[in-house]
Amino acid sequence: MHVILCDSAAEVAVAAADLVTRRVRRGPAVLGLATGGTPQPAYRELIRRHREEGLSFAGATAFTLDEYVGLASEHTQSYRATILRDFVSHVDLPVERLRTPRGDAPDPAAEAQRYEESITAAGGVDLQILGLGTNGHIGFNEPGSSLSSRTTVRALTRQTRADNSRFFNHGEEVPRLCLTQGLGTISAAREIVLLAVGSGKARAVRDMVEGPVSARCPASVLQFHPHTTVLLDREAAAELEYLEDYRDAARLLREQS
Repeated sequence: MHVILCDSAAEVAVAAADLVTRRVRRGPAVLGLATGGTPQPAYRELIRRHREEGLSFAGATAFTLDEYVGLASEHTQSYRATILRDFVSHVDLPVERLRTPRGDAPDPAAEAQRYEESITAAGGVDLQILGLGTNGHIGFNEPGSSLSSRTTVRALTRQTRADNSRFFNHGEEVPRLCLTQGLGTISAAREIVLLAVGSGKARAVRDMVEGPVSARCPASVLQFHPHTTVLLDREAAAELEYLEDYRDAARLLREQS
């Protein structure tokens, strides 16, 4: 796990966009796209690079992490609609190569299996973008999730539903079930870029980076991943015990490059 400390959320977004840009420019790529508030500035920076610098996603395929059970893809808060609105509709990634779970599938368990198989058929994810939940979840893998799980149906915790309620209209209930790539599925990506900003993520960051690998903090499974980059602003990094060591390591790596 490579921890990069940034001065601001804006710097986190640029650093994430740099890593995505590097991979896309190497040739056809399978991208894993997270939704939520944290990745949005990075997507805006990638859109800017597409429009102003000619960065092309024409050779890319993309898989989203998760979807609410019960929401059709046309629902404004479905994750397919969200990633189209936030990113895909603004770049040249062919919409037919945007793969998302069907939240309104009649058999969610069968849909989870189909989605897992579609990732495998595409050759796996080259670069996965992740956010981090306040309780340490990645995707919708809540505390207690198996560290080797594959794409499945999960129940959302009260905390996650409360965190996500801001995206829904007043009085509209946040779905209680979701389809999500499992921790084992996420861990199979060849490269992972996780973004965390703000003081609300500081405890989860501490548990993910420096705590034991445990289902209590699902993101801690990334300690086992050989090519994970964690991008943090000052507030999200505030509870890390080895903060200065991470700063020194980043500086030495920059000097070497």
